[in-house]
Amino acid sequence: MTFKEILKITANLVVLYVAGGLILAAVYVKTAPIIAEKAAQEKKEALQKMMPDADTIQKLGDWKPHGKLAEYFVAKKDGAVIGYVVQTFAKGYSSYINILFSVNNNFVVQQIDILHHAETPGLGDEITTKWFKGQFHGKDMEHLKVVKRETTEYIQAISGATISSRAVTKDGIKKGLKFLEKALKGEKQHEPPTARKG
Repeated sequence: MTFKEILKITANLVVLYVAGGLILAAVYVKTAPIIAEKAAQEKKEALQKMMPDADTIQKLGDWKPHGKLAEYFVAKKDGAVIGYVVQTFAKGYSSYINILFSVNNNFVVQQIDILHHAETPGLGDEITTKWFKGQFHGKDMEHLKVVKRETTEYIQAISGATISSRAVTKDGIKKGLKFLEKALKGEKQHEPPTARKG
């Protein structure tokens, strides 16, 4: 193969890569707004599901459970505050669990939803079941506690998935509720210091 042939092949490859890059860029420019709009609509629907009686749900701010960006919101009806919606993250058995929950003005849980997780199929993934999520309705701070027996006063653990059950309850919702109470009182929030490796 001559040097001229090598140059020709190289030039053809460069043209192909540039053309491919331009096509990908054009597709991204075209689809990015559609994807962003769809994500915004899904977020709006998820928030409305948490507080179906609200006519407006406004973002109050951001916070960082486990260093992950999350948001919290105020829900209003006819201009009056009827509750709050908090996004939080919990450290589960095999993943960080992305949770959304709502509370009324008395900080009593109304609904919860699991937005994303990668917990063990057939065990930890039961945190998404209607039975498990339904237990949180009507629970205040004192009753956000996991027990291994049948209960209506506290949260009954999923059999074989106590870690995931506790993660959602204590590390996710209870911690998120504590954050919300402090944020609404105007107290400064502090992330725990990261341990230095020595």
